[in-house]
Amino acid sequence: MKPGTKIITLDNGYHLWTHTEGTGPIHLLALHGGPGGNHEYWEDTAAQLKKQGLDVQVHMYDQLGSWYSDTPDFDDPEVAKKVLTYDYFLNEVDEVRQKLGIDHFYLIGQSWGGLLVQLYAQQFGQHLKGAIISSMVDDIDDYTKHLNQIREREFSATELAFMQKCEAENDYANERYQKDVDQLNRGYIDRKQPPAISHLVDTSNQTIYNAFQGDNEFVITGKLGEWHNTDHLKDNHVPTLVTFGEHESMPIETGKRMAKMIPNAQFVSTPEGGHHHMIDNAPVYYKHLADFIRSVEDGTFNQ
Repeated sequence: MKPGTKIITLDNGYHLWTHTEGTGPIHLLALHGGPGGNHEYWEDTAAQLKKQGLDVQVHMYDQLGSWYSDTPDFDDPEVAKKVLTYDYFLNEVDEVRQKLGIDHFYLIGQSWGGLLVQLYAQQFGQHLKGAIISSMVDDIDDYTKHLNQIREREFSATELAFMQKCEAENDYANERYQKDVDQLNRGYIDRKQPPAISHLVDTSNQTIYNAFQGDNEFVITGKLGEWHNTDHLKDNHVPTLVTFGEHESMPIETGKRMAKMIPNAQFVSTPEGGHHHMIDNAPVYYKHLADFIRSVEDGTFNQ
């Protein structure tokens, strides 16, 4: 497949923006987080892997409702019912794979994308050479516990009580509250904050994000509150890399446990990395990724 942008039409009639970077026989499909985010932190993945000595075709796309792809009318309850589900976005991954004409590929996903990687490896693993779960837990309770620990560490008892009051009253737009969230984002989500992926407007789809997550990364009020996948980790039989940032919103101990529970997996962490550690510390993040792909390709993974 030649590098460049391709608009694909799904069987449901919606259009998705896709883009391929890099060349070579190895294919990597990259899933963004959010949900409702976009592909942008994967833009240099092919170049970063090239620095590590690997020629990889990296395919990325914006999920339905995300910035460059079609946005359904979520005000229509029937549309929202069909699209705002785990199953919709999981099946979308496999349809994108088919439309791009790739098979026996690697699948990487960050945050929400890491949730989709877990589900895909469990249900469509026959298409995968390997799976990379980047910064996503298997059980949301571990995440919320860790978030509470972060907030207790970052804020005084008075400020934490203020945040909890805002959340109880659904006062998320409160300026002081949003400043507290910004502080958490700078410490645990986007630590490096490069200008290259900054925008003049918010490019995330808040309808999708609110439906699954909530107002921000540090509260769960949506469908992710029901995310419990631990019992199904055993159903993932493909080589798997679990990678977390050392200073992020997801608890490292959970990542280590997941790697022990998945039949053929390893855990790695990125020093000084937040939730987007592929940006915060790209050399280490992509060395881990390249080492994983190389070991799967030559049959030495976990040997």
